[in-house]
Amino acid sequence: MNMASARRARPLFPLVLVLLLALGLGLAAQTSGRYLDGAPARDGSVRLVIFNPETFNIRALATLRKSGTLDVPNLTVVGVFHVRQTGNFADSRKYVADNGLDWFKFHEVTAEVAETALFRKNAWTPDFELIFKKADGVIFFGGPDIPPSVFGEKTSLLTEISDPYRHWLEASAVFHLLGGYQDEKHVAWLEARPGFPVLGICLGHQTLNVGTGGTLVQDIWSEVYSRTTVEDVIALGAEQWHNNPFRRIHPVDRLIGYNFHAIDLDGQSVFVKAMGFKAADHPRILSSHHQAVGKPGKGLFAVAWSRDRRVVEAVQHKKFPNVLGVQFHPEHPLLFDAEPRHRQKPSDELTSFRAILEGTPPSLEFNQAIWGWFGGRLAASHGR
Repeated sequence: MNMASARRARPLFPLVLVLLLALGLGLAAQTSGRYLDGAPARDGSVRLVIFNPETFNIRALATLRKSGTLDVPNLTVVGVFHVRQTGNFADSRKYVADNGLDWFKFHEVTAEVAETALFRKNAWTPDFELIFKKADGVIFFGGPDIPPSVFGEKTSLLTEISDPYRHWLEASAVFHLLGGYQDEKHVAWLEARPGFPVLGICLGHQTLNVGTGGTLVQDIWSEVYSRTTVEDVIALGAEQWHNNPFRRIHPVDRLIGYNFHAIDLDGQSVFVKAMGFKAADHPRILSSHHQAVGKPGKGLFAVAWSRDRRVVEAVQHKKFPNVLGVQFHPEHPLLFDAEPRHRQKPSDELTSFRAILEGTPPSLEFNQAIWGWFGGRLAASHGR
């Protein structure tokens, strides 16, 4: 190469170095535990963010995908969590690696935010902006009790606080997305993307309510039904159980902690208007909780209840049609499994969750339809 050619070629070297550096930084972001930093705003994949990516929740999604219940082509799922949460996310990463789930990524949040700063712009806001910019929908999964201080109440002796950073992160995320009574001047981010789907499951349903300024019943049996002993709860009957009371007095019998009970549907609910069920249907759902929605959060309204109408089983948003919270568990990995392996009472024969659903139509179709609805809204949100 002559000197003239060398002088012409020299400017390429800095450009190549810049490109290599950019590529390296992008790969580093994806492998360092903060996937969304290096992910493009839009690509060919439909991107779902889930909060609290513990192994149970990842397995639930993997089972839903494998069975075709959640059928979204080119799906990438990003698990978001705070590094000070109590979940074992090392096990989550191992589960993903061991099972070859290359569609699952992780994004960890490290910034510190005080409980007093949850419902305003804070150090987590940039992470929430990444989620809203780069995802097509969000799921908030089940879990432990929310600290009552988050919704302005004292702590009942029956409330157990075990993972405050998780609750702070998720309640703050809900407030950014949906707005809330905590600050009426805050403009909900979904105003810019009203079709953005948000699904809350069990604790996630409660988090939607608390994040928008609502409250919780801290213990259903003592506050709603005025029962203070297990025996008195059992006497209420299974339609008033929201977890399995028998497990408390028969600890060696390996009983399930869940309860199946029927619910009432509102005629204007997404279950009727979008999923095709009737208000006269009373599908059975799988539940395990002792708290419930109290005063509704900003923009939320109840669309399903326990059969006695005393416990809210689902909420929707008045303005954003694809925001849904359910107090039950349509995601449980064994919900559609036909293998008999469960007992609720010591005297019961082994049965399967699927058999219970199939024996009370349209329960099976109802639980499956929630995922068909959410998957469709997720795909429709892609690119918008």
